[in-house]
Amino acid sequence: MNYLALDASTEACSVALQVNGKIFSRFELCPQSHSLHLLPMIDAVLKEANIKLAELDGLIFGQGPGSFTGVRIGVGVAQGLAFSASLPVVGVSSLQAMAQLAYIKHGHKQVIAAIDARMSEVYNGYYVLDEDNIMQAQQAEAVTPPEQLAQHLSPVVTTPTYAVGTGWDAYSEKLSAKLSEKSGEQLNVLKMNDGSPDILFPSAEAMLVIGKIKLAQGLGVAAEDAQPVYVRDTVSWKKLPGK
Repeated sequence: MNYLALDASTEACSVALQVNGKIFSRFELCPQSHSLHLLPMIDAVLKEANIKLAELDGLIFGQGPGSFTGVRIGVGVAQGLAFSASLPVVGVSSLQAMAQLAYIKHGHKQVIAAIDARMSEVYNGYYVLDEDNIMQAQQAEAVTPPEQLAQHLSPVVTTPTYAVGTGWDAYSEKLSAKLSEKSGEQLNVLKMNDGSPDILFPSAEAMLVIGKIKLAQGLGVAAEDAQPVYVRDTVSWKKLPGK
């Protein structure tokens, strides 16, 4: 089965294509310019693999959470491509994709993913490897102030856990301080070299691993039914003085 995965939910833009078991991929940090990079990257991997979009079996997209604009761009591109080629689509969480990448790269089986959500909050989720080697959320993904993350995760996190995502850089002190307090118990959070996480952004390659299983399970939908997942339903805008 041949699949294309794409993601534009964070500062990173990435695509991954599986053709006859071989992976072709592109990854680029391009804040605020995803609309300029995503389609050329997709075209590049299709040409490299010498395959047409209509020859694929499904399309996988990063559904969020993340940048509102980036998520919309990714979903819109996925819908357009899937509609033109009559492909089923399936969304994959950007948080879950980072957790999956931690397993792929380092073999970690318990992961806390936290993305900087701006406005002094983090998108977050806790993931544990299942019997199919897929990282699965242990509770609903959420957006919380960093100082409340330990309390939010305390019902499900019980073992030493690996940390991924930009949230650990943006709110390092608040997250590190609070995650050491859990009803008087020590909650171990591991980061590469005890500093910045080595996995800061989701990747389409990790989404490919998750998405192709979802498609095989019959979870794909028509292009027009592809939906983003924002987690935060509303955004508070501060008015400028005199406005």
